[in-house]
Amino acid sequence: MSVQDVFAVAPAYEAYMGRWSRPVADVFLRWLGVPPGRRWLDVGCGTGALTETIVRRANPAEVVGVDRSGGFIRHARGLGLGPTVSFLEGDAQALPVDSGRFDAVVSGLVLNFVPDRPRMVAEMVRAAAPDGTVAVFVWDQGGGMELISRFWEVVTQVDRSAAARDESLRFRDVCAPGPLEALFAGAGLKDVSSTALEVPTVFVDFEDYWRPFLGGQGPTSAYLCSLPADRQAEVREGLRAALPAAADGSIRLRAQAWAARGKKPGAAREA
Repeated sequence: MSVQDVFAVAPAYEAYMGRWSRPVADVFLRWLGVPPGRRWLDVGCGTGALTETIVRRANPAEVVGVDRSGGFIRHARGLGLGPTVSFLEGDAQALPVDSGRFDAVVSGLVLNFVPDRPRMVAEMVRAAAPDGTVAVFVWDQGGGMELISRFWEVVTQVDRSAAARDESLRFRDVCAPGPLEALFAGAGLKDVSSTALEVPTVFVDFEDYWRPFLGGQGPTSAYLCSLPADRQAEVREGLRAALPAAADGSIRLRAQAWAARGKKPGAAREA
């Protein structure tokens, strides 16, 4: 990750993005349709949003979550998800798990932040059992994740030099169905497919939208926190004017993610 991609403080991340991770994880798991009683690996598990959803929806035999952030792992362990769930600190590009162990290897909102994406997917394939499911989802950074895209529309009007940090520009090479499917096919997966996942992001008022950006988690929030107070105020007021507020002050935005899945080829049969 680059220096501005800060992922360390679990409560701040939960307020900023974790609350939206859970509903999109729910849609993702419905699309996957993995039967109950399977063994799962959650790569880049963060604060445990996807793991928690797997436990609630999929009745798994086992779930292992892996993340490089010690702070996130400590938070996830504190969720109390039961004896079949464990969390390990480790790198998505070198997973600390045995090969061929898991029926479903998944990752949510992580792939675009990993420097070597083909290596991460190759590690996911390695960890999957023959005929196991490998799947990821990432926010649609082409404008479909309005919480973020609306922010950068205003910021680049205030600070043109910030365009290089705009997530839609940084991640357009991966956060779309074509690149995701190509990545999966290149890793040797079969039956590769993709879909859009959409959930509403509703804020009770402008402060409910704005306040989580001040936690410094992720590239967008970290950029905002790097600005002096007067520039932050300029961004804040620009957003207040630009966002579509209802008569009661609530703000309803769209959040779309792209998901891809594939199957690991089965073991070769003996003649």
